[in-house]
Amino acid sequence: TSFPVCTKLYSCLFPYPGYPFALFQRYFLFQKEVYLIHLFNTLTGLSIAYFNFGMQFTHSLLCILIQFLILRLMGRTVTAVLTTFCFQVTYLMAGYYFTATENYDIKWTMPHCVLTLKLIGLAIDYYDGGKDLEVLTDEQKQFAVRGVPTLLEVSGFSYFYGAFMVGPQFSMTDYQKLARGEKTDVPGQRPNSLVPAVKRLILGLFFLVTYALLSPYVSDEYLISDAYLEQPFWFRCFYILIWGKVILYKYVTCWLVTEGVCILVGLGYNGQDMSGKPKWDACANMKIWLFETTPFFTGTIASFNINTNAWMARYFFKRLKFLGNKLLSQALTLFFLAVWHGLHSGYLVCFQMEFLIVIVERQVMDLMQDAPVLRAWASITILKPLYYVLQQAIHWMFMGYSLVPFCLFAWDKWVKVYTSIYFVGHILFLTLFLTLPYIRRALVPRKEKLKKAE
Repeated sequence: TSFPVCTKLYSCLFPYPGYPFALFQRYFLFQKEVYLIHLFNTLTGLSIAYFNFGMQFTHSLLCILIQFLILRLMGRTVTAVLTTFCFQVTYLMAGYYFTATENYDIKWTMPHCVLTLKLIGLAIDYYDGGKDLEVLTDEQKQFAVRGVPTLLEVSGFSYFYGAFMVGPQFSMTDYQKLARGEKTDVPGQRPNSLVPAVKRLILGLFFLVTYALLSPYVSDEYLISDAYLEQPFWFRCFYILIWGKVILYKYVTCWLVTEGVCILVGLGYNGQDMSGKPKWDACANMKIWLFETTPFFTGTIASFNINTNAWMARYFFKRLKFLGNKLLSQALTLFFLAVWHGLHSGYLVCFQMEFLIVIVERQVMDLMQDAPVLRAWASITILKPLYYVLQQAIHWMFMGYSLVPFCLFAWDKWVKVYTSIYFVGHILFLTLFLTLPYIRRALVPRKEKLKKAE
């Protein structure tokens, strides 16, 4: 069963005292000297690293020290950004290479991939901090680091206990506001974040229990077993649909629990909404309602691992604007995202499949909107529940299909599963990709095409 993996995941999450640390910082360090907060975050993060990985915590320590030296010695230059990217990514790739197995293991590279993005983002924000405001976008102005961070500040930012193991990503500017006591809905007072934090913790525990109950019956091991191969084709597809949904709950659990820690200490504060109520979603990695209800692949992507996706958009995709090709920029971003996850072939196949599905889904949605016949059928009220169920089935079937190589890693495993269902996802979406332009030409009247072009 998947119970051993489940146990490793929980042992990684729950022995570390994230909530007690947050309570201590909240009640004893709020608006104290910033160096005390940096020191506290550094020591608590190091203790988490040592508890989980022993002396292998030195990998993160070394990369943080070298990153600090890059910032100080190279300054706010393109050279510093490129050196940071090359060094941090190469170090992570080397870690993946020397620790790789064919199973999902909790090892030092897991938090290190989070740290890699954090340090690259810091270098870019530090570089932006040296530019004139006129040349920066509003987003770049928001995250640009104007001052010169100290070693203790960089360490506290990197080792912050609420995000060290599994994220979320956050910027140095947000961390500095936290250290100064500015991440609060009541200026000068502790944030009123206890109830929102407990809500995320309870929701995380709900998904933890759900995953613990279901995972023994919907496991990775069964996918590559002879018993699975002996089942009829419809069952093999249906199993992937259910498995794909359940397997994501372990990530949902991690992110909800750690988000609660960030909210409790104040890092999750994100200003106020239109009605003046405080928002606590600055560190949200999940939009649970959207995740559970959307019938679209793009909806699931928008609801899942939000902060990592935002990081990729801010520091990678948008920085490729000079290429002048949005599709190429998206492809390169997904390639980097795949490599960042690890060196197994399955990651590349997963994100390649995601890229293809998203392109096809957008083409289908445009076709449904522009073709009068399809638009008329889609607007029939009595059929909408049926459409929704059908969309959800297709959505999670091929979401699970894409996750097969992501979760099974090794070439021989995911090829075995794909072969058992005749590579149905690749055949279907490649066929749609190639034929949709001709279908559109047949179904969309010329006047609709001209109207859309205008």
